Amino acid sequence: MNTMNIGIILGSTREGRVSPQVGEWVKGIADKRGDASYEIVDIAEFQLPFLGTTDGTEPGITAWNDKLASLDGFVFVVAEYNHSISGALKNALDFAREAWNNKAAGIVSYGSTGGARAAEHLRGIMGELMIADVRTHPTLSLFTDFENGSVLKPQDLHLDNVDMMLDQVVAWSGALKTLR
Repeated sequence: MNTMNIGIILGSTREGRVSPQVGEWVKGIADKRGDASYEIVDIAEFQLPFLGTTDGTEPGITAWNDKLASLDGFVFVVAEYNHSISGALKNALDFAREAWNNKAAGIVSYGSTGGARAAEHLRGIMGELMIADVRTHPTLSLFTDFENGSVLKPQDLHLDNVDMMLDQVVAWSGALKTLR
């Protein structure tokens, strides 16, 4: 069986964001597993314009779709902004269609309530994009898993949840590959 390629998508582009820390933490856990190839995919690097405000020829749009097409599954690192996902993540989701289809995704969220409301909004969007979201969902609290709200110090209990989520993402990514 071919190795699954799983992208860990950083869902925030704001200055001072903690998503790179969370993404690296997830990748560190994932890389120890040896069951797939994992990589960080930072939406900020693609410099996507706001959807519908340009002629759509910016090189970042093509690069974004090409990157997504090369992946078999995803782990979204999601910050909660005003009870939802960031505008940058919604914009990035909307800039692709077929590249998302028939792939699996897990969510690692963070915020004052663990980012649960953002994750629920993301699940609705993923359904429309034909992304199968997995059940296990690690949630990080800004109060108990971050020092001063800015330095990731996750509780040990999250390790099992991340591993379980990755088990599900890899299994579903393999199953859905047969549809693509």
